[in-house]
Amino acid sequence: MPRIAVFNQKGGVGKTTTALNMAAAMARAGETPLAIDLDPQAHLSMVSGVSEGSAESSIYAFYRDARPLADLVKPSQHGWSLIPAHLELSKVDTQYGKGPNILNRLKIGLVKENLNGVRPVVVDCCPMLGVLSLSAIFAADKVLVPVSADYLAVKGALQVEKTLNALTPVLKRRIERRYVVTRFDSRRRMSWDIYESFRERFGADLCETRIAESVSLAEAPFSGKDVFTHAPGSRGAQDYQALYDELKASGFLQ
Repeated sequence: MPRIAVFNQKGGVGKTTTALNMAAAMARAGETPLAIDLDPQAHLSMVSGVSEGSAESSIYAFYRDARPLADLVKPSQHGWSLIPAHLELSKVDTQYGKGPNILNRLKIGLVKENLNGVRPVVVDCCPMLGVLSLSAIFAADKVLVPVSADYLAVKGALQVEKTLNALTPVLKRRIERRYVVTRFDSRRRMSWDIYESFRERFGADLCETRIAESVSLAEAPFSGKDVFTHAPGSRGAQDYQALYDELKASGFLQ
């Protein structure tokens, strides 16, 4: 089953929203995914209802104490499991450096414990390029990059592409990736212009599905729910279902 890192070096592009609702879409399809929150802000953990007050019960304990990942898995109320984050994760960069041992630790842990042998893994990365995000990319088979439909996000997407391409000789493979445009407003010419510029730049790596600006997507995390649970008939639910269906049909989720 695939290991997917949801990554962008720019914040505010719908990264955690995408990780949350992709996990929810997988659960709806009966796939029992495992989500891993690698963002010290722990937003995915909070929305999933499994936020940990203790660093010892979070993914930080895997890095600091070498606790098995399986010991840190918590059930969520929405049909998937999650390894929660903690603010202490922000110390990983300064404590462990950027050597191959730390960068490969997550991948080795997932493979050794066979945690995704029969289920997909979705990793929510922090919005910066450091040990945590690199660990997720090293562990992942695929990278899903949410990019909001605004000018600065275009610059951010180009930087992500540069980063992923720079990792090709290190990983000895091209990282399979998909870019998905979020916060898309079909009434704005700029949204269409940005989408077309991405199509020209990324070609088949750009998802046809666009995630529209949606009240339901903004409200769902406040309610502690994914969009399918919060507003199953909403445009946001339809868009994320369409994204899941597109990625599944293209083989990206195989």
